[in-house]
Amino acid sequence: MSTNSQQVEPTKVKVQLLLTGGHQYTVYLNPDDPVLHSLLTTVVARAYKQEAASQGLFQVPVNEGHSALCFASDHLVGLITEPPLWIQQPENVPPVANDILNSTYVQIDNFFSPSEHERLIKYVLANKSKFVSTSTSTNDKNYRRSMVLYSFPEFSELIVNKVQQIMPDVMSKLGMTPFTVGQIESQLTAHNDGNYYKIHNDNGSSDTATRELTYVYYFNKEAKRFSGGELLIYDSKVENNFYVKAESFKTIEPRNNSIVFFFSRYMHEVLPVKCPSKAFPDSRFTINGWVRRAAS
Repeated sequence: MSTNSQQVEPTKVKVQLLLTGGHQYTVYLNPDDPVLHSLLTTVVARAYKQEAASQGLFQVPVNEGHSALCFASDHLVGLITEPPLWIQQPENVPPVANDILNSTYVQIDNFFSPSEHERLIKYVLANKSKFVSTSTSTNDKNYRRSMVLYSFPEFSELIVNKVQQIMPDVMSKLGMTPFTVGQIESQLTAHNDGNYYKIHNDNGSSDTATRELTYVYYFNKEAKRFSGGELLIYDSKVENNFYVKAESFKTIEPRNNSIVFFFSRYMHEVLPVKCPSKAFPDSRFTINGWVRRAAS
């Protein structure tokens, strides 16, 4: 691989790193820095499915060398360089269009203690009358069907504290660069017979743009009296510099007393629930919410 650029003074190259998850970082590297060469090599290798695209670790100096940005090579989507560096493409090798970016998630079992889980079930059943029909920002009545409880102080505080405690581990498992949490939102949802939520993402508007992670905690009575209600998390691809939904997806089973974390930008949906009894206590229950990045 070789690079070409117009003759410039031997000043640093401004490099904007585009990483999976929609993250961007700007660093300044010398034109002959081996790290810059490795970044360019990785972009070429990934584009043409070459062996050099195997997993590796980048450690890039930031803040004038006082800090280091570390990330896995397979999280590198692209580079923006100033002045421009043009990569000589391999001959007779057609580029790969719409490279699929696999979605990732973390699912943790036994999230609540048995006593907490039991108290939560009793609380939900005692507050059935306070649930209201869900809605969407577009007010499309056929896009989402479920019931929601917005105020449940005792358990919203419990889950927010638990989520806060495990954030470092979740970020690490998702390959994220750690960020400062600004707010953790929560709501309690019930899906009964025929309920669903069509394809959407959770940070596509101006008031939700700071949502980095979505979480879903599943719980239900034993024995389980519903089927369906799986969560589909779609893979992504880059088209015209935007992340869009791919046709492939991951399927997450709503396991009792488990919690799932994934990027809020991912397109996802809840498949229809089948609950023959149609009884509220037999519903697929969740506490779901979002982890927001603190304002900079």
